[in-house]
Amino acid sequence: NCVDRHLKDRGDEIALIWEKDEPGQQQLYTYKQLADLVGKIGNLLRNNGVKAGDRVAIYLPKTPVAVATMLACARIGAIHNVVFAGFSADALAGRINDARAEIVVTSNQAVRAGRTIELKKTVDQAVKKCPGVRQVLVYYRTETEVPLNRLDINMNKALEHESPDCPVTERQSEDTLFMLYTSGSTGSPKGITHSTAGYLLYANVTFKHVFDFQPGERFGCVADIGWITGHSYALYGPLSNGGTSLLFESTPLYPDPGRYWEMVERLKLNHIYLAPTSLRMLLKAGDSYVKKYDRSSLRKLGCVGEPLNHEAWEWYYEVVGEKRCDIIDTWWQTETGGICISPRPSEIGAEIKPAMPMRPMLGIDLALVDPEGREIKGDDAAGSLCIRKSWPGIARTIHGDHERYINTYFSPVPGLYYTGDGAHRHPGGYYQITGRMDDVLNVSGHRIGTAEIEDVM
Repeated sequence: NCVDRHLKDRGDEIALIWEKDEPGQQQLYTYKQLADLVGKIGNLLRNNGVKAGDRVAIYLPKTPVAVATMLACARIGAIHNVVFAGFSADALAGRINDARAEIVVTSNQAVRAGRTIELKKTVDQAVKKCPGVRQVLVYYRTETEVPLNRLDINMNKALEHESPDCPVTERQSEDTLFMLYTSGSTGSPKGITHSTAGYLLYANVTFKHVFDFQPGERFGCVADIGWITGHSYALYGPLSNGGTSLLFESTPLYPDPGRYWEMVERLKLNHIYLAPTSLRMLLKAGDSYVKKYDRSSLRKLGCVGEPLNHEAWEWYYEVVGEKRCDIIDTWWQTETGGICISPRPSEIGAEIKPAMPMRPMLGIDLALVDPEGREIKGDDAAGSLCIRKSWPGIARTIHGDHERYINTYFSPVPGLYYTGDGAHRHPGGYYQITGRMDDVLNVSGHRIGTAEIEDVM
C-alpha cells in the first residue's frame, strides 16, 4: 500500500527527499528505488531468520534505510519497534527486552547538528543486557569503521548480495504492524501496539483530508521516526497516498535558525509539520531568518505535540505563511495512531481560530468529564478530554500487559477512552487543549514520565 501499488503509475516519481544533516545536501529516492531497497532489506531479514510476528528493534537516524527497514518488516510480516536514536543504552535495552526483539538494526554512527553520535557503541552497551538478541545489523551512515563482534553484520555489504524481489507475507487486518514505546505516569514505558489495517487506514485518511494533500505535493514532516508523528506523517500517511515525503536528519537551528526556511525554498515544500517548541525557538531568533527565503511554495503550516500559544500561532501565520497559509494545529497521541482534532477538514472557507485544534476528525466523538467522571454538557466548559467511540487508528493493547491498557485508558472513565489531557470546549463546539492531567511531562511533543526522571536522579 505504501510502495508496490504506486510503481505502475508513479515508479519514477520522488517518494523520499532525504535532507541530510549537512546543510544543502539532499538525496532523492523514487518509488522504484525505495521498492528495491525495501525488497533487499526484507530478504536480508528473512534470510537471517526473521519470521512473521517476530519483533525487530530499529535504532537508526532518520534516513531512507530506516524507512525502508520499517517497510521491509511490514512486507515480511515482522513487527517493527523503532527506538529514538537519542535514547541511552539502558533505555534501549529496556525496550528491546520488553519487546522480546531478537534482531536489532542500527548504524555505525549518526550525524546531527554537525556532531557525530556513536550509535553502535550505545547498541553494544545495550545488547550486553539483552540475552535474547541474536543478531545486530549495522548500516554505515558514515565511512568510519566500527568494531564488529560475533553478533554483527555489515548491512551495506550484505545488501549487495540480496535480491530486490521479496515476496509479500499476507497478514490479517488485526495483526500487529508495529510497537512504539511511550511514557506513562507510573512504571516502565508502555509498548503501544498498532494493527495493520486500522492504523494504515487512519494514517492515510487523516493525512489526505487534514492537510488537503494534493497529487504531486511535497510534505515536510520534520519529526523523527522514533516518535509516532514520524511514523504516521513522514512515512505511512504520505507514502500510502503516493506523495513525496521529507526525511529531515538535522535540527531547526543548524547551521542557523533559517534551516527550515532555506529548505522550504530549495526543496519547494508545500507543507511543513513541526512542534510548537521548535516554532517558539525560531520566533525568538527573529523574522530575518524567515524573510530571506522564498516560502511561496508553502500551502499548509502544521503543528503537533503540545498546545500552540497565541504569539507563536500569529507569528507562524503572519510571518512564515504571509497570512495566506492555513495553520493546521493538530491534537492526537501515540495511542490514537493519527490526528483526532484539527481545523480541517471542514466546510470550504470555514474559520480557523488561533491556538486551538478546533474540530474533531471524522468519526471522533469527543466528551469532557469532571473529576468525578461525569460528562460535562454544553459549550464554554473545561474538563478531562475523552473519546466516546472507537476509531480505526486506536491502539489495540500495551505489549504484554493488556490489563495496564484497560486500566490506563478505559477504567478512569468507564465507557470512554481517557486521553489524560485537559481541554476547553468553546462556543461552536471548538476544542482547545489545556495540558496534561496526570504525572507526565510533555517536552516538545515527547511524553516523559516523572518516574523515569526520578530513576535517573
